Amino acid sequence: MSVKAEHYDIIRKPLVTEKSTMASENGAVVFEVSIDSNKPQIKEAVEALFGVKVKAVNTSITKGKQKRFRGALGRRKDIKKAFVTLEDGNTIDVTTGL
Repeated sequence: MSVKAEHYDIIRKPLVTEKSTMASENGAVVFEVSIDSNKPQIKEAVEALFGVKVKAVNTSITKGKQKRFRGALGRRKDIKKAFVTLEDGNTIDVTTGL
């Protein structure tokens, strides 16, 4: 497997929410990442894909809710978010391509 494909497996997509927009004012970007990735892997993937320097990575796991679908009980998947703080002078514009 190529190195670039591994990085794309770790970082799924950027999350654009109210909270992530407020975090971007402090130089942080929020990504949805694979549930089994760890902080050094996330840091390496962001630096390789976007060409920026990462200061810190904080992660949180949101447990999936139980929901009904056509009367049957289902469950949403668990989501892992990575709050990536960038070094001063580095930026990632996640709004392009939307």
